Amino acid sequence: MVTGRERDEVSRLLPLKPVLFWVLLVLVDGASHGYGILKEIEARTNGAIQLEPGNLYRFLRRLLDDGLIHEPEEARDSDADSRRRYYDLTPLGRAVVRAEAERMQELVLAAQARDLIEGRGAGT
Repeated sequence: MVTGRERDEVSRLLPLKPVLFWVLLVLVDGASHGYGILKEIEARTNGAIQLEPGNLYRFLRRLLDDGLIHEPEEARDSDADSRRRYYDLTPLGRAVVRAEAERMQELVLAAQARDLIEGRGAGT
């Protein structure tokens, strides 16, 4: 159950910039290193979002500072290349990405209801 304080913290972080949403969405599947996140975003968006590594790491730093992701110790210890930094969602990060997806779903439903896009429009 989400407390009022947690709900306020989630609300404070919304809406997310699209690239931040994509980073969190990739991490829903589990921990990943920066290059893996970069390539997964590129693949999931069919190349529409192509991040430069410097920009990605700036976004990762912001997500770390906001407490939405963390660097799991076990991933760092088990990796053969200790220079790779892995990132994973925190419980707050999971709550924020879920809340952002729900917020966007409400927008899509409103657009569908007005026959702006296919779906559950008034004429359907």
